[in-house]
Amino acid sequence: MTEDTGRTPAAIAMVLGGMAVYGFVDNFVRLAAPEGSLWQFHLMRSALAMTLILAAALLLRQSLRPQRTSAVLLRSAVATISMVIYFACLGLLPIAQVVAGLFTAPIFVVLYEVAFFGLRIGPRRILAVLVGFVGIVVALRPGSGEVTWLTLLPVVAGALYGAGNVVTRRFCATEGTLTLLLGFFGGMATWGALGLVVVGMLGIAAPEGPAGWPLRGWGTPDDAFLLVVVLQSVGSIAGVGLSIRAYQLADATTVAVFENTLLVFATAWAAILWGEVPTGRTLAGLSLIAGAGVLISLRTDAPQPLRSPATGADAEPLE
Repeated sequence: MTEDTGRTPAAIAMVLGGMAVYGFVDNFVRLAAPEGSLWQFHLMRSALAMTLILAAALLLRQSLRPQRTSAVLLRSAVATISMVIYFACLGLLPIAQVVAGLFTAPIFVVLYEVAFFGLRIGPRRILAVLVGFVGIVVALRPGSGEVTWLTLLPVVAGALYGAGNVVTRRFCATEGTLTLLLGFFGGMATWGALGLVVVGMLGIAAPEGPAGWPLRGWGTPDDAFLLVVVLQSVGSIAGVGLSIRAYQLADATTVAVFENTLLVFATAWAAILWGEVPTGRTLAGLSLIAGAGVLISLRTDAPQPLRSPATGADAEPLE
């Protein structure tokens, strides 16, 4: 869509609203982690989200049939693995640290495009990648100076999310929004069910507190767990809708730059809700990562909405 400058303020307001919603609902995952199961969370959340998507498709009379089934399945697989890791980390780490890891996705998108699709990049993108990786080291390195596998998991989520964005852009750009959403939440429900089966078969004795979040099987959900499931289901769909509408109203580069405010909203909500104020080191790292994302967005022809499907028209066949 050609940018209409009169619509740009509305688009900016929408993307800011979407990021504020994401930052808010993601903060509440910590309430589900002490007693709940990561896999039960994904299964219940996805079931509710899929119900809402099916209702929306019926109301809007939209087909959910994919044009390229293999491409949608590939996108769903990569994106959902990323989100399984992301939500596992939300129950175990400070949210600023987790969101910082997810926001390395634009850096990995550039690397994938160069490595697998022969993208030629200029000095600005090279600088953005370098700045972003410095930000990763600064933000994700704990105060003790010790880097563990757990602190690196958010970066793994970002790398996989970046791969999902590349698949979306190159192979799924002509797919319908609701189709991709249904594929995504269908994948999340599948991981949730598989996780419950595996945990049940292994009979692992989950430790108390958040450490047991990814190791618990099915249980009787308490009020906090159900609240988080509902907030995540409704909030995710609301955030996706606001982001996609913003991309329809204004230039994609403008919207992509403002998506970086998720780092601000997630950190601010954590401070307001839980008194979780990041250290100066973490804030410096977040700033570097966000700056790298802005530089990359300004040099990307077709940025993709954060955690939402592409709606462009530059798709390539999946071989």
